[in-house]
Amino acid sequence: MNILVFNPGSATLKFGLYHLPALSKAPSTPDSATMVANGSIEPVGGPQSELKMFVAKQQPVIEPIEATTLAQLVKQIIRHLLAYAGQNNQAPLTIDAIGCRVVHGGTIYVEPTRVTSSVLDGLRALVDLAPLHNLEDVAVLEELRRSLPDTPLVAVFDTAFHQTLPPVAYNYALPVGLSARYKLRRYGFHGISHAYVSEQLIKHLGRGAQDTRVITCHLENGASVCAVRGGQSIDTSMGLTPVEGLVMGTRSGDVDPGLVLYLIRTAGMTASEVDSLLNHQSGLRGLSGLSADVRDLEQAEREGDESAELALEVFAYRARKYIGAFAAALEGLDGVAFTGGIGEHSASMRSRICQGLGFLGLRLDDELNGAANGRVAMRISEDSGSVQIWVIPTDEERQIAWSTYEQLRN
Repeated sequence: MNILVFNPGSATLKFGLYHLPALSKAPSTPDSATMVANGSIEPVGGPQSELKMFVAKQQPVIEPIEATTLAQLVKQIIRHLLAYAGQNNQAPLTIDAIGCRVVHGGTIYVEPTRVTSSVLDGLRALVDLAPLHNLEDVAVLEELRRSLPDTPLVAVFDTAFHQTLPPVAYNYALPVGLSARYKLRRYGFHGISHAYVSEQLIKHLGRGAQDTRVITCHLENGASVCAVRGGQSIDTSMGLTPVEGLVMGTRSGDVDPGLVLYLIRTAGMTASEVDSLLNHQSGLRGLSGLSADVRDLEQAEREGDESAELALEVFAYRARKYIGAFAAALEGLDGVAFTGGIGEHSASMRSRICQGLGFLGLRLDDELNGAANGRVAMRISEDSGSVQIWVIPTDEERQIAWSTYEQLRN
């Protein structure tokens, strides 16, 4: 069967078509999915939006595309994919099911879920938890139901992997009644990526998931770290919102809550101004005054820019602290994986983060680290280290396809 996958983001819409065995012949891992086609549109809603589409045995498509919303882009992708795939005497593609990433499932949607009208109503009720994402995600799901009304549609939630967090990890130390009323707890994000990468890391360790203790570092413009024990998330750096945790491209990561009050009371900032500050003006961009892109900052550092160097060091320091904290939460450590745009491609940042972690058994091999390019999974630790360090390319679209398949099979 063929499963069409959509992964909508704030700036990019990714998609893929995967072939899996019939439902009666269940695969055991996401690796059982064979990619038939994939692509992306970016930037979303921009005047220079570009479609890139790659279909097996055919020439790639790269062309401008006009659409202002994610829902409109989804409709055009379906049209392009079905029309183009049947050219050059190729058999027309069929779409047997659709899987779509949804950012926030709250505590209600804790596993892949078949989309119905009542599920859409439930997602609308969760909009306050992720106002920038869930409204767009609902609009995408509605368009998919209109475009392919007879095709099973499954929502795969970025928060679901972290629903195994124990109460000591997900509770904030706030009055219980207040937390219950406003759903105040740590949810975590990047769950689809952490699920895929942690499973791949456990496989590379050469042992079953039981009793394994690993940490996955999803490092890109939005960044998070996850502690995984026995294949289940037990802690993660992001919380109620994606602002908590690591320093990111434009997000501040952890700050003193009193800092927010200080800015409102003393600096006279409004709540929306503080929101913009913490989400869009801080992180690497704020620290460096130059850029949110690690590649730009590494180049500036080579040219002697001290602000760029500080931003990179703070980013690495915060990640190193979380690895140490999560090793304690796991009560030991078997492996660490780096993934995401920065984690897969910046050998320099991986080196910065691993500095000083030798006492935990993490010993980076500089030559292997320099050779890792994010195209394939690669071990980058010394043989003498008791903890294996890996670079593992994430594949959220493949994970979504497999999760959709599992939901339909079950």
